[in-house]
Amino acid sequence: MVRAGKASIKRGKPSYFMSILGVTLVLCLLGVVGILTINSRKLITNLKESVEVHVFLKQNIKDTARQRLQNFIAEQPYVNKISYTDKEAAKEEWVKTGGEDFTEFIDNSLLPPSIDFTLKENYLDSAILSTIQSEILQFSIVDEVKYPTAILGKMISNFKTAGFVLMVVALLISMFVIILIDNTIRLAMFSNRFLIKTMQMVGATRWHIAQPLNAKAVINGAISGTIATGIVYLLLILAESFFDGFKKLHDTQSLLFLGLGLILLGIGITLFSTYRSVLKYLRMKLEDLY
Repeated sequence: MVRAGKASIKRGKPSYFMSILGVTLVLCLLGVVGILTINSRKLITNLKESVEVHVFLKQNIKDTARQRLQNFIAEQPYVNKISYTDKEAAKEEWVKTGGEDFTEFIDNSLLPPSIDFTLKENYLDSAILSTIQSEILQFSIVDEVKYPTAILGKMISNFKTAGFVLMVVALLISMFVIILIDNTIRLAMFSNRFLIKTMQMVGATRWHIAQPLNAKAVINGAISGTIATGIVYLLLILAESFFDGFKKLHDTQSLLFLGLGLILLGIGITLFSTYRSVLKYLRMKLEDLY
């Protein structure tokens, strides 16, 4: 019986490598999905915060009055970035856009100075923008407040749809990954079924049987999560070296949380699946193991 136990231990050792490899590959898949989800949400946030509001000022106003208005707008919680465009800057922008120097139009003051600001993503709402517009128009030096009303409604609707689709896809893939990891661990524990049953037959308690296997599961899960995190990070660095857009979306804090999540997920699912498998084989009869 002791020989049978030793043989079972030898047969069980290779399964740890395969389980670590299997869990690592599956966690890598989840990590890639996580990177895409983080970057997609970051891209949506950047697009939202690129919506610009133009506050066109009246001609020949005092610079102190303009500065007071600009300071007022800058202090508001909805402002992300703010800048002032004077006549010369407006002329340069007009020439750059139109391709010609329309001096006669510029001399007729058709290009007024403006205070331009972008909104934080939480304030990208038609009702909020309408309130902001009314608030700024109360200043006597303001001639007009403009923002892209034509595309705003469609943009908000598209962002909501994209966010919902991303959430659903991420949840579905997460469930798929959890099932794959569970099946991988159960398959690895299948090769240890005789070892578990042998320990039970020689009088070992459930805790003494499960404890070393659970400890090994925690170690294997941590190893898998750490390796997967390293692979995903290397893939991200590689992608950023080829595509500049990825660098602009780089979010160190989110990546740290993703790496920690992969490690904890690897430990949690591996430990849960191992413990469940141990209980399953302890309850089975010896003849049912074959």
